[in-house]
Amino acid sequence: MSDVPNEIKKINEVTWEIPVSYKEGMNVPARVIATESLLKAMDPGVFNQITNVATLPGIVKYSICHADGHWGYGFPIGGVAAFDMEEGVISPGGIGFDINCGMRSIVTNLTLKDIQPKLKELVNILFKIVPSGVGCKGFVKLNNSQFDEIMQLGSKWCVENNYGWKEDLERTEDYGTLKGANPKNVSQKARSRGISQLGTLGSGNHYLEIQFARAENIFDEKVAKKFGIIEKDQIIITTHCGSRGFGHQNATDYLKVFDKVMKEHNIKILDRELSCAPFQSKEAQDYYSAMKCSGNMAYANRQVIMHQIRQGFSQVFNQDPEKLGMKLIYDCTHNLAREHKIKIDGKMKKVLVHLKGATTSVGAGYERLTKQYSDIGSPIIIGGSMETGSYLMLGTKKAEEETFGTTLHGAGRTMSRSKAKKLIRGEKLQRDMEAKGIYVRGASMSGLAEEQGQAYKDVDEVTESVERAGISRRIVKLKPLGNVKG
Repeated sequence: MSDVPNEIKKINEVTWEIPVSYKEGMNVPARVIATESLLKAMDPGVFNQITNVATLPGIVKYSICHADGHWGYGFPIGGVAAFDMEEGVISPGGIGFDINCGMRSIVTNLTLKDIQPKLKELVNILFKIVPSGVGCKGFVKLNNSQFDEIMQLGSKWCVENNYGWKEDLERTEDYGTLKGANPKNVSQKARSRGISQLGTLGSGNHYLEIQFARAENIFDEKVAKKFGIIEKDQIIITTHCGSRGFGHQNATDYLKVFDKVMKEHNIKILDRELSCAPFQSKEAQDYYSAMKCSGNMAYANRQVIMHQIRQGFSQVFNQDPEKLGMKLIYDCTHNLAREHKIKIDGKMKKVLVHLKGATTSVGAGYERLTKQYSDIGSPIIIGGSMETGSYLMLGTKKAEEETFGTTLHGAGRTMSRSKAKKLIRGEKLQRDMEAKGIYVRGASMSGLAEEQGQAYKDVDEVTESVERAGISRRIVKLKPLGNVKG
């Protein structure tokens, strides 16, 4: 098993456990949810990081890495950990710098036949009206008072200011608003970085993609219909982005604060990137509030991007977005800390779950579901690569207990960005993709090369892993047609 620890034990066909004896200081075991081939292919940093996470104060049951796992900051990407609300900690490295990085999918009544003649025109317009790239700025001009409202209200502010429909909130996790956000806990530097970035994709693996659903790629017609997918080769648009420089600065600010707090509380960590604070401390509560401010900005960011997508389609097809059936399927989050209830020693206990590149997965009736999906469970949007495709999935009751209400968030990288750029030039990749019927525009050619399909794991295999684990199930596979890359 090459870099896989010798001590790892097979729990079932897709669950592997590293015991507490593996590393001094581990309070709980560490688990990986993956097929054996995905496990063997994981970089050694994943095993080092999840076992480091297992040493943090107040962690319960086990630390987890999902099938998309790869090395990250502090926690692996795909990492999950739950902490006792009284005795545990909160760690920005377990949440991520791009706070509330997430996915949003929009259904339309258009089909492949409708789109193909206008594909280039659509992608070019979307590339123009949804700013992408490092440091890009949005068209929504805000004053400090308005940005305060966005930090507190998220998507709700957008809908109230004509950047969305009221029903969009019913189809957004948390109804688009994380409660308890206080702008007073945000630095001036963070504010200055975020105030001009509403409605922007940013860079890296962020994107906006036009996709379609083939009939043979619909695995559950009943749930697909609930999502609004009822026609053969129906068109869906998915976007992936988060809180931009605003979330990054908030995380950076509090990592510095927590370095001092750890000394005061005599907390020792194996990796400085796991800087943390007791959850009940003032500093931790301030960060938790600032995290929610970033999360609400991210919700608002995706809401404004969706408004622009609707405007772009309306322009190309000369019809109102309502007539094009451009309804939001769902908006789901990745990088957040969430409160969740699990059973420990026969009693229900509230824990703080860190989702680092992981998505909410809960079954029908769960208390945090919006009304739209309370009868079926949480919709889950899994991004693959711009060459291969994505999945719409559904949460399960099993995930609520087994993985603290989480599942994977995407395919997961297999190589560094620098290595990917050595394999192919962005210009050639763009031409090759167009020859396959996928038209892509990127803010930079080097950035495009970083996101080539072979830089990512097989999205079919990673989604199969979590389906076999029973923590989410596949509903529809989406194939790419056109893409705007950050």
